[in-house]
Amino acid sequence: MTLYVNLAELLGTRIEQGFYRPGDRLPSVRALSVEHGVSLSTVQQAYRMLEDSGLATPKPKSGYFVPVGRELPELPAVGRPAQRPVEISQWDQVLELIRAVPRKDVVQLGRGMPDISSPTMKPLLRGLARISRRQDMPGLYYDNIHGTLELREQIARLMLDSGCQLSASDLVVTTGCHEALSTSIHAICEPGDIVAVDSPSFHGAMQTLKGLGMKALEIPTDPLTGISLEALELALEQWPIKVIQLTPNCNNPLGYIMPESRKRALLNLAQRFDVAIIEDDVYGELAYTYPRPRTIKSFDEDGRVLLCSSFSKTLAPGLRIGWVAPGRYLERVLHMKYISTGSTAPQPQIAIAEFLKAGHFEPHLRRMRTQYQRNRDVMIDWVTRYFPAGTRASRPQGSFMLWVELPEGFDTLKLNRALHDQGVQIAVGSIFSASGKYRNCLRMNYAAKPTALIEEAVRKVGATAIKLLAEAD
Repeated sequence: MTLYVNLAELLGTRIEQGFYRPGDRLPSVRALSVEHGVSLSTVQQAYRMLEDSGLATPKPKSGYFVPVGRELPELPAVGRPAQRPVEISQWDQVLELIRAVPRKDVVQLGRGMPDISSPTMKPLLRGLARISRRQDMPGLYYDNIHGTLELREQIARLMLDSGCQLSASDLVVTTGCHEALSTSIHAICEPGDIVAVDSPSFHGAMQTLKGLGMKALEIPTDPLTGISLEALELALEQWPIKVIQLTPNCNNPLGYIMPESRKRALLNLAQRFDVAIIEDDVYGELAYTYPRPRTIKSFDEDGRVLLCSSFSKTLAPGLRIGWVAPGRYLERVLHMKYISTGSTAPQPQIAIAEFLKAGHFEPHLRRMRTQYQRNRDVMIDWVTRYFPAGTRASRPQGSFMLWVELPEGFDTLKLNRALHDQGVQIAVGSIFSASGKYRNCLRMNYAAKPTALIEEAVRKVGATAIKLLAEAD
């Protein structure tokens, strides 16, 4: 990626995070040239890119400024520390979301679905078709329980960008990231064990805890910097926590990237209290800045971090190909995988390995990162325009999910039911909590290219929320 794009993304992130507020003067061209060791023309190109995206406005003989008219909603509030571990609930609400069948007359804003319509997906589709026609039928045989060697080699190379030094033998291919998470949890924990989770947290991981008879201890999470290390330390001192499960990069649902210093500090806490970390990095490759953020696993020297990811968000969920780097828990994870699904389907593994080896993945990622970042800005603008006054929203630094917080006491379950007859579905906030918190919050997907139909769906969400608030007064 060119220098001016890197610089533009860095400045853009600072603007989005509030380091520069509306009306603030941005650093001069000369100052940025000296600070970053780049030419004046590189800085000027970066500012032109920011100008095109609406993040910077030039003023003659004065420099560049953050546009005054760019009003962003306040960030979501940080929750209170949980008093004790709880048994997970909300399964009925999760089921309502995941059993929804795609329909042309329903705008699905709730599901974690990437945009699969990009032309950069075509080489993968051709690869799948080619493999299905091969006379030796490689996709129809049982595969190694570890997964196809060629794919594991490509994943190990891919993870170098995250700071991880892994070999193919360190990896186990799974049926999506969900299996990577569930086998990791199952390999470490037993019924009744306590797992510390970032809050709000991915509902799939918590439902795994529920299914295995474990309890969750929700740790408050900052919408920009991630899980509260202070609250986590206090929890580790008070409770016999077995494992910490979190999504530090492009978090689902808040979208933050945890700073490196805090990742290191979290790992130090885990070492001090001798607990494992299950790190969900499924969105890590979709960070808007380059190079992509490092994983906690990249700092791990004693094998206590189990790194989980997949191609479900970067390529397509229907491929059902994920992986886990289990560290010291490799043999246990293999056993859990064997007794759950056995080996993973080889045909999509072979096709993805070929896609990666041919160099198609990085251009695809670049295109999707750019698209998702633009879509994020559009979605936030729509929320600002159509939602009730006082609505808060996250500032995703990657992926394609927006977390929206409505006034306290609002019921998004009621909102979702009211939207059903209008052909719109959202993800209600309570499914991202073990105990059903965040009932006044919702998550919306902005992966698809903005259309009038999607804008109208967002307008309906906002208008219905305003109506329900008025009725409650």
